[in-house]
Amino acid sequence: MNHRHLLLGAMLGTTVLAASAPSFAAIEVNIAPPAPRHEVVPAARPGYEWAPGYWNWNGHRYVWVDGHFVRERAGYHWSAPEWIEHQGRYEFHEGRWDRGDNDRHDNDRRDNDHHDNDRHESSSPR
Repeated sequence: MNHRHLLLGAMLGTTVLAASAPSFAAIEVNIAPPAPRHEVVPAARPGYEWAPGYWNWNGHRYVWVDGHFVRERAGYHWSAPEWIEHQGRYEFHEGRWDRGDNDRHDNDRRDNDHHDNDRHESSSPR
C-alpha cells in the first residue's frame, strides 16, 4: 500500500514539474521570412507597451501576426519576436519580457561605446 502512495506521489510531482517548466518548440525554416510589414502604431496606452507585428511560420508558409499592446511589467522591457539566420537556416525566437529597462541598457551601451572610443584614442600614437 505504501508503494502505491509513493508511486502516485512521484507521478504527481513529476506532472507538476513538467507543467510548470517552460516549453520551447524551436522553429527552423530554410526560407527567409519576408520583410516586416509597415504598421501604423496606435497612440500609446498608459500601462501598455506596443508589441510589433512579425512573420510566423505555420508549418507551410509565413503568415503575418499583427502588432498589439501588451500590459507592461515593472522592471522588464519587451523584446520583440525575431528570426535569426544561422548557416542558411532561420530560427524563430518568440517575443519575451527581459529584465531591466530598455532605455537604461541603451544608455549603458552608449556609455561603453564612448569609453571604448576614449581607450582607442589614448592608445593611438600621437
